[in-house]
Amino acid sequence: MSDFLFSEEPEGHSDQNDNRTPWHILVVDDEPSVHDITRLALSRLEVFDQPVELHSAYSGAQARELLQSSPVDFCMAFIDVVMETQHSGLELVDWIRNELQNTAIRLILRTGQAGTAPESEVIRRYDINDYRAKTDLTAQSLATCVFNAVRGYRDITTISHNLNAFRKLIDTSANLLKEDNLNTLASTALNGLLDILNLEHSALYITRRQQSFLSDTDEKVITCRGRLSESEETSFDQLPQAVRDLIEKAYATGTTQLTETEFAGYFSTSRDSGSVFYVAFEKDSDLFRTNIVEVFATQAVLIFENLSRQLQLENSQKELMYIVGDAVEARSLETGSHVKRVALFCEFFAQKLNQSDAYISALKIAAPLHDIGKIAIPESILHKPGRLTEPEWEIMKTHAAAGGTILERSNLPIARLGARLARWHHENWDGSGYPDGLKGEDIPLEARIMAIADVFDALGAKRSYKKAWPDDQIIALIKEERGKKFDPALVDLLLQHFDELVELRQQFPDG
Repeated sequence: MSDFLFSEEPEGHSDQNDNRTPWHILVVDDEPSVHDITRLALSRLEVFDQPVELHSAYSGAQARELLQSSPVDFCMAFIDVVMETQHSGLELVDWIRNELQNTAIRLILRTGQAGTAPESEVIRRYDINDYRAKTDLTAQSLATCVFNAVRGYRDITTISHNLNAFRKLIDTSANLLKEDNLNTLASTALNGLLDILNLEHSALYITRRQQSFLSDTDEKVITCRGRLSESEETSFDQLPQAVRDLIEKAYATGTTQLTETEFAGYFSTSRDSGSVFYVAFEKDSDLFRTNIVEVFATQAVLIFENLSRQLQLENSQKELMYIVGDAVEARSLETGSHVKRVALFCEFFAQKLNQSDAYISALKIAAPLHDIGKIAIPESILHKPGRLTEPEWEIMKTHAAAGGTILERSNLPIARLGARLARWHHENWDGSGYPDGLKGEDIPLEARIMAIADVFDALGAKRSYKKAWPDDQIIALIKEERGKKFDPALVDLLLQHFDELVELRQQFPDG
């Protein structure tokens, strides 16, 4: 079948309802009759199943204005050589290629005065694609000329688009490596693919399935974009049935599934987990688009899988820290909410001090272990309802050094940070604390933060041996201990953000 044809529509038929994107062709000639003949000859032409749409300019200056201001992309231009001057067309060609720097548009020179611009010289000196005499205006000749030009334009723009897609692929892949949050990573991946392939109205999903060694299966839609995501589904069961079927097939076979309009790429880095990157195209996908999706999805999902495992490990560490912290507090007849609140306070102070994200995260995870040394203290002392004797108090104070000793045996950075918290969170700014009598900034920042966070929470909480202090009394004591027990800068932060800290405290009330 021919790639170009003349539609068999009756006279007077309107193309106003034709929603297909036309090929835009510019006719530049100072003779109105040339425009009329060209328009008549090409009025029903279709190339690659798309109509053509002609635009007229009657001088080189008018053509320049159209090329600069028109919102459409012209695939080709018929340009008369002689218009305002003997070389207006040649000057326009030079301007298009060198000043406008448009190398994609196909340029067809036409002349009725061949001697004015000899063909051999024009083709040698100017970047044109064809040179025709105005007498060659038959419908078949013009159709052949248009078909060849449109095909050249299509091929050039496809190559250009593909190169841009590869550049975006490289840039987006680099951006994915910077993400440390699963939802943000997945969202960045889908937005990147939408940008690379202009998939504005396509459906895209990233799903993940993981099975634990206890045979529990966790399946979720991490993120979605495009026409099937208007309801912001987050449950796998809410996906359209056809989408679920293809994704299920990818999981069941452990292979990528392809249809004429869908791609469901399966990727896995271990036996117990896998992810599927699903794309539904608006129309049949060509080989290049499918390959780009596969290359991009491979990179995105493997990064996603690795990040998932990293975060899973971090979350496991955090959970274990809370469990151990809760156990220590329970042995001390404290509530488990205390360690959660203290962790939030430590995170808050570190953020206000503009510490790094890595430090803030590690501090929040390690905070529940600050009193782990209390496991070395006899219950008779921990649970004594009255005031401790001097010897008993000396034993109680050993929990700080004991906690540091327990945690410093580990090579994990979070555990070593926890060791510093446990050992020195009872040091005082003025050097009167224990176990080492450190003073001022010799006390590690995390220990100074924990010192004020621990006391702030303890004062505001009800215990078996005391009532919760009212806020005004807490503020009074904190002010009194500024520069004595507490770092002055941290006291100032607490007073400045007191209401925010109270709100944080209310997130984990004592049961």
